[in-house]
Amino acid sequence: MAQTFDICIRGTGIVGTTLALLLARDRLKVALLPAPGAKNPAATDVRAYALNLASRQLLESLRSWPDDEHATAVRQMQVQGDQGGAVQFDAAAQGVDALAWIVDVPALESRLAQAVRYQPHVELVDAPVPAALTVVCEGRASTTREEFGVNFEVTPYPQHAIATRLQSERPHGQVARQWFSPDGILAFLPLGGPQGNSVAVVWSVFQEQVAPLMALPPEDFAQRLRTASQDALGALQVSAERAAWPLQLAKADRWCGALPPAAGRAGRSWVLAGDAAHNVHPLAGQGLNLGLADAQALARVLHERDYWRSVGDARLLRRYERERKAALLPMGLATDGLQQLFARQDGPIQALRNWGMKGFEMSGPLKSFVARQAMGM
Repeated sequence: MAQTFDICIRGTGIVGTTLALLLARDRLKVALLPAPGAKNPAATDVRAYALNLASRQLLESLRSWPDDEHATAVRQMQVQGDQGGAVQFDAAAQGVDALAWIVDVPALESRLAQAVRYQPHVELVDAPVPAALTVVCEGRASTTREEFGVNFEVTPYPQHAIATRLQSERPHGQVARQWFSPDGILAFLPLGGPQGNSVAVVWSVFQEQVAPLMALPPEDFAQRLRTASQDALGALQVSAERAAWPLQLAKADRWCGALPPAAGRAGRSWVLAGDAAHNVHPLAGQGLNLGLADAQALARVLHERDYWRSVGDARLLRRYERERKAALLPMGLATDGLQQLFARQDGPIQALRNWGMKGFEMSGPLKSFVARQAMGM
């Protein structure tokens, strides 16, 4: 007898798998389908994400939070401008144990995959299956989104991100560091626990710089990073491959709808979540937090539905869409505004933005409010 499913999730990344586990708690039968062209599991993954308290609590509720060695607490965050401007956030000043946690992506994916194996209401499939609701979590390059006729409005930035891992001479001290300079936006994210001297690197540089930087020998690349980071951690050694990808601001014009007409599709719906619905600049480190918030909001809306409503009910899906678009708007505006501001090299703009950083550092309640919003509080 053919297996029947309530929901088919296309995409087995962090957002899609988290959503599957959330829906399974309501005893919904979920099919989980890898995105077309999903990455080779054997390939080195150098990504690390800054996850806030809301994301941690969500993953802990699913018993999927990584061990401490793979989730390093950030006690301080230091942001340096290019003309003496600086902003510092401190967990103790906010009355919390950590501002965020830097999580190793492979470790998190492994915990989520383990949780799926023990969840009888989630089944891995190798082809799309009929379901009342199809959730698209395939990431920014989703092919299903295009298949469903969604317009993905992309504004490309003149920058690429370069990511890798480093071993540093001095321990990171659980400090996340970020530098805004004419060469780009550089972030060092602490890894390896409280005493670690390993950092994940995300360096947003102009497109014409990417090929030369990627071609540098590891020793020369490490020296460039040491200079760009103002020697904050001493001598650096590249400890992983380098990866690069283009940066963009993007959003789907529609986040939900009815499946395109075809045999047996009457009354079935689709909805987007995560990077398939929106992309923001990584400078604020909020991309995955936004995607996990999508998963949590969609699961909550479906959980609270009237007993007689289908999980594919258009009114429910539009409620989710309105809620998440409203939540995304300020973050998209903030990251885009900062990127545009620091991409300008003219003197008056440089002076103005560094003056603004100094004023923000002294702003008191405003600075605390921004910090708590970023922490998901």
